[in-house]
This record gives sequence, structure tokens and C-alpha cells, in this order.
Amino acid sequence: MSHRPLPGRRSVLRGSLAASAALSLPTALGAAPAFARSGRPTAGWGVQAGDVTCDSGLVWVRSDRPARMIVETSATESFRNPRRWHGPLLGPGTDFTGTTRLHGLPSGEQIHYRVLLADPDDPRRAGEPVTGTFRTASARRRDGVRFVWSGDLAGQGWGINPELGGYRIYDAMGALDPDFFLCSGDNIYADGPITGTVALPDGRTWRNITTEEKAKVAETLAEFRGNFRYNFLDENLRAFNARVPSIVQWDDHEVLNNWYPGEILTDTRYTEKNVDVLAARARRAFSEYFPISTLRSPDGRVYRVQHHGPLLDVFVLDMRTYRNANSPDDQPVDPQGILGREQLEWLKRELSRSRAVWKVIAADMPIGLVVPDAPNIEAVAQGDPGKPLGRELQIAELLRFVKHRRITGTVWLTADVHHTSAQHYQPSKAAFTDFEPFWEFVSGPLNAGAFPASALDATFGPDRVFVKAPTTANVSPAGGYQFFGEVDIDGHSGELTVRLREQDGAVLFTQTLQPGLVGQ
Repeated sequence: MSHRPLPGRRSVLRGSLAASAALSLPTALGAAPAFARSGRPTAGWGVQAGDVTCDSGLVWVRSDRPARMIVETSATESFRNPRRWHGPLLGPGTDFTGTTRLHGLPSGEQIHYRVLLADPDDPRRAGEPVTGTFRTASARRRDGVRFVWSGDLAGQGWGINPELGGYRIYDAMGALDPDFFLCSGDNIYADGPITGTVALPDGRTWRNITTEEKAKVAETLAEFRGNFRYNFLDENLRAFNARVPSIVQWDDHEVLNNWYPGEILTDTRYTEKNVDVLAARARRAFSEYFPISTLRSPDGRVYRVQHHGPLLDVFVLDMRTYRNANSPDDQPVDPQGILGREQLEWLKRELSRSRAVWKVIAADMPIGLVVPDAPNIEAVAQGDPGKPLGRELQIAELLRFVKHRRITGTVWLTADVHHTSAQHYQPSKAAFTDFEPFWEFVSGPLNAGAFPASALDATFGPDRVFVKAPTTANVSPAGGYQFFGEVDIDGHSGELTVRLREQDGAVLFTQTLQPGLVGQ
């Protein structure tokens, strides 16, 4: 089913990327970035690309001091006759981060880029360049698409452990040569302090890299920024970022567990009790540390659709910013729901417009899995197997719309629940029947505590055909149960194959879907 042989181009590139990255990246896992040249700006946190389309992409960098961001692109690693892009001035207002948009790129081609940081007062004084690569989406169907997805990084106190090789899952994902990585949320755990050591049940000791900002819950802008910066201390993540572009969404832990707009905290760890204040600070830090196109638009939204050629559109949802308050979720009328009315109408409109063979709905929370926030409900399903209530009403409206508009090729992907599973939703088994069958695939965490499988809610008739989860709560990454998923769309047949994989890349479950069917 692969659209090109493995190992792919990134295996060839790995050696040259590692050599160039060594010019400016920390030499040891968790080490502070070192200056490449005394007195010149450096980019010790690496580079990353995001929201790549057929002809454009965003490139991100962080400097150690004020600098002018300059990006050069080339069709080859030699950078002969490079094209130059003048980016923003990086300063304390953005925590020395910046993003440059590249446009007019060739479709379906490997783009080599390097970022130079120049002294704002003397452009001739620049640090060593940091290189990266990505491939633009192909306008040719025959090229196919492959991507990986997961979520939940450094949660429950399980941070970067050098003794275990840090975030090793990024190496396994990169080895599959994906076109992009879909991060399904919980990129940080701003509410989860990380201590130097944690005692494991078997008597061993888990050892974390620690930073000042991760010593407490994040409240200030500086603390939220430090939470995002923490993950860049991992060399596996930095190397992955330099060779695989991302599509990033957020969920609750970018702010704090199970938050909703308007919430006032009773948690004694927080001096700032207004969640809206914390969310605004978190959103600003989030926008600074990831290259996301819509965050730079006037409305600054996370939800968006990413077009990836004729085979794939990715609909990135925000199930956090516009939701109603967590409650028992059993109300018979719920106009706001989990998406808000404006986002729901946007999603229906964009699904109707999509001409892609496959329409991946990237949700930061599952549909039919019960996620409690005792005594309330955190996600969509509330455990009542009957007709839709509460937030289920919006999902029912969307599923009905997809059916009656005869929109084909919808597949739901998510993370959030810290195990991996596959659910097939069928009207014949559901209380609400006005929809076509569809699949939902769950994969995660990347590096966080693993938890037992969530209970199912029968309202939309889910049949859990596969699950792997521990039987006890908060199993450390040392105990396994770290997961990611792979989606491979064949350019000739149009078939979409989903593989659920473990941390080392081993395949646990495979499901192939046929294109063009109304429901399957």
C-alpha cells in the first residue's frame, strides 16, 4: 500500500541533517543550547516546518538573542542558487521565536531549507545556518500520501528521561518517511510539574530532565513558554522536526486539565483562578512555538482545513475553545456543544466543498469513548446509550449532514485517552441511526502515562474492533503502552490503510478502507 518504498528519502537525508544540526544544536540530551560563534545569534532549539500545502509552508525558528530571520530554500542539499526569504525580526515580544511563510514552491518536491539568524545591526554577522527539509504536497494523485499521528507529550510527570533515550517514539515515526505529522493535542502538560526523579512500581527510578518553568503549574506567560521550550531539549524531537513537517492542534493540557471557557478554578496550586486569563497566555505561547497558518489570521483560530493534494484534506478541530461548561451533559437542547455553532457550520461548509478522496477529521477528543470529569463529562459521550443528549447533539447533526449530503471518505482520528483503539460506528447498533458507518482511530500517548481503555457509549453504535491499553492507571513510558498511528493512502487504488503502532514501530492493528463509498 505504500506510495513509495521504505526506507525512504529521509533515511538518506538523516546523516547530512545530523551533521548540519550538530553545528548549532545541543550536544547532549537536555543540554542548554551553545553558541556556534561568540556574539552571533544561534538557533539551538532547531527548526520546524508546518501547515505545508502543494505550494507553500511555514518555517519556524528560535534565536538566543535579537536577530533577523532569513530562510533560504533549494532543490538540493548543496544550496546552489538558493531562493532567499526575509523573515521577521525576532525579539523578546515573541520569546525570540519567529515564522516565515514560503510560497510559490513546486508541488510534490523535496524542499531543502536553511535558517540564518543575522545580527539586526549588522546583517553580515550571522550564526551558523540550521537546515531542515520537507516535501510539498503533491498535485499528482499517483504519488500517494503517508502521515503519522499521535498526541500527549510529557504528561503525568513523565518527562525527558535520558537513561531511556528521551522521546524515542519520534525516531520510529520518522523511520516511516511520513509526509507530515498530525499532533492531536496535549503538546505540553502546563498543569503537570516535572520532578527530577519518580519511583516506579518495580523499584526502579525514573529520572527526568528538569527546568525551572516545569517545577510548578504554568500561570505566567514565561512559564507557558518554558513548558513549550522544555520539549525542544529532546534531540529526537528536534531531529524529527527538521525532517517532518507538522499539523498541530491543541487540547486541554496546553492550559490545564479539562478546562472550559469561563471556568473559575478552586485548585489551590493556582494563584490565577480565571481560566480565560490562563488560556490567553497559553494560546500566545502556543502560537509562538508552532508554525500554524490560521493563528496569524485576524481571528487567530486553531481550527482549519489543510489541503494535501487530490487525495487528502485534513480538518483540524478545536474542541476546547468554544465548548460549553463541563456538566453531566444530559441536556435535551445544546446549541453550543463542544464545537460552538460557528465552528460546526464552518466544518459542514468545508466538508461540502472538499473534493479530496479522503477527509480526515482530526479531533482532539474521541466521539464514542466516555471521558469523565467527575462528577461531570469532559468529552462528547456521557455513558447514556440512548438518543443523543448534550454535546452528542452536535455530533448527530454533523453525521446526519454528512449522510444527506452524501459526503464520502470521512475518517476520524484522535488521541487524548492514552491508549490505542479502533472503533467502527454502525447505525444498525446505534440509538441514533441517521448516519452512514464510519471509523474512528485512537492513538497515543507519545510520552505520557498510559491508562485503561475508556468505556463505550452506544448512542452512535461503536464496535471496538481493537484496543491495547494497560489494566492499571498511569503506566510510565518505561512500562510501554506508548503509541502512534500511520495512515497510508495509495496513489493508484486510492485505498486508505491505517496502522496502529507501538513506540518501536511494531504494527498492532491494520485496517484498509476503500475510496468513494458513502459508508463503510
